[in-house]
Amino acid sequence: MRRRLEEAARAPRPAALVLECAYVNGLSAIRSLAAIGIPVIALDHRRQALGLRSRLAVPVVCPHPAERAEEFAALVEEVCAALPHGAVAFPTHDDYLVAVNRCAPVALRLPFGPRELIEPIQAKRFQYEAAARAGVQVPATFHPADESAAVQAAAMLRYPAVMKPSLGAGFKRRHGFPLVVANTPDELVAAYRLGAEFAPMLQERIPGGDDTLWTVGSYASSDGSVPGIFCGRKLLQAPTGVGTCRVGIAEWDDEAVDGARRLLHELGFHGISQIEYKRDPRDGSLRLMEVNARLWQWHSLAAACGVDLVQMAYRDAVGEPVVARTTRAAGRRRWVALVRHVRESRREHLGLRRTLAPLRPPFTEPVLSLRDPMPAIHQLVGALRS
Repeated sequence: MRRRLEEAARAPRPAALVLECAYVNGLSAIRSLAAIGIPVIALDHRRQALGLRSRLAVPVVCPHPAERAEEFAALVEEVCAALPHGAVAFPTHDDYLVAVNRCAPVALRLPFGPRELIEPIQAKRFQYEAAARAGVQVPATFHPADESAAVQAAAMLRYPAVMKPSLGAGFKRRHGFPLVVANTPDELVAAYRLGAEFAPMLQERIPGGDDTLWTVGSYASSDGSVPGIFCGRKLLQAPTGVGTCRVGIAEWDDEAVDGARRLLHELGFHGISQIEYKRDPRDGSLRLMEVNARLWQWHSLAAACGVDLVQMAYRDAVGEPVVARTTRAAGRRRWVALVRHVRESRREHLGLRRTLAPLRPPFTEPVLSLRDPMPAIHQLVGALRS
C-alpha cells in the first residue's frame, strides 16, 4: 500500500478519496475517476469491501467513521498529508459523509456543501420541511414528540403505514433495516418505540411497486447551476419493497426534474445528490421519499448515459471546466446488478424468462469489467459461498 500511495503522490493532479466502497456505488466512483487518470485512494472499514479489490485504487482499511471517529480523522489526515496536491473526497454513505465533513483537513477538497448543511440534511424531517416550502409533495406524515402523540397519529393514518426514522443512518446501523411496515395502529406504536431515539416519523405508505420509484440524480455547483442531471426509475429492488436498486432504467420525467431543482435550491445544497420520489397510483402525484446528499447505489447508469456526475464533481472541485449534460435524450438504458438480481430472482421464484428480461441490450452492469476483474471474482465467490 505504501508504495502505491507514493505513486499517487507523484501524480500531477489531486487524488480522489472514495470513502466506503463495499458496494457498487463506491466501485463505480473508483472506475469513473480512474478513467480520466485520477489516482484513487479507496477507504473502507471492512477488509472484504468490493472496491478494495479494484486494481484501480490504493486500498486502505480504515476505522469505522461513526464508532471510532478520532482514529478515522487521524487516518484521513495522514493520507492527505502524503499527497502533495491534496485530494477530493467522494463519500458514498451517510456515516462517511458526516465524518469527513467534520474532520476534513485543509488539503482535502469537499465537492459538496455548505458544510453547515451536511448534518441537518441527514434528517428526513428537515428534508420534508424544505420540500413543503419548495412545493414538492410528501406522504402524509406525523412527527410525534412522545408515545401519546404517536398513539394519536397512528389512529389517523391509513394502513399499511410505516415508521421511518428521521435519523435513518443510525437506525439502520443499529437494526439492519431502514424502516418498519405496520398493518395496525398497535403495530405502528410498537414501531415508534423501536425507533424512539432516532426521531421516528409515522407516515402513510404510498401504494405501488418498485417501478413507481423515481430518481433524480444531479451535480449542483456552488454557484447555483446544475450542470449534470440524470433521471430514472427503479424497476426492481432487493429485497422487494424496501431494498436497494437491483434493476433500474434511464427515463426522463419533467415533473420529477423540476421538483428536484426547486428542492435543491430551497435546501441550498451543492454537490452530488439523489432525490427519490414515489408516484402515487391513486392520483398520479410524485411524493418525496428522501434526499441523499451523496453518491447513490446506481449512479453509474448516469455515467453510461453520458452524464458522469463523479467526473463533473472532481473537475469542478479542482477548477477544471465542466460541460453541462443531462440524460433527457439518453434513451431507456437499463442498469442491472447481475449477481444480486439473479440471487433475488431465485428467492422470489421469478422464473428464467422474467429473470433474463432486464438483460436485453442496452444495459449496464456495475461490477463486471475485463479491465478490473477482481471485484467481480470476489463478488461471485462470495455469492457461491452463501
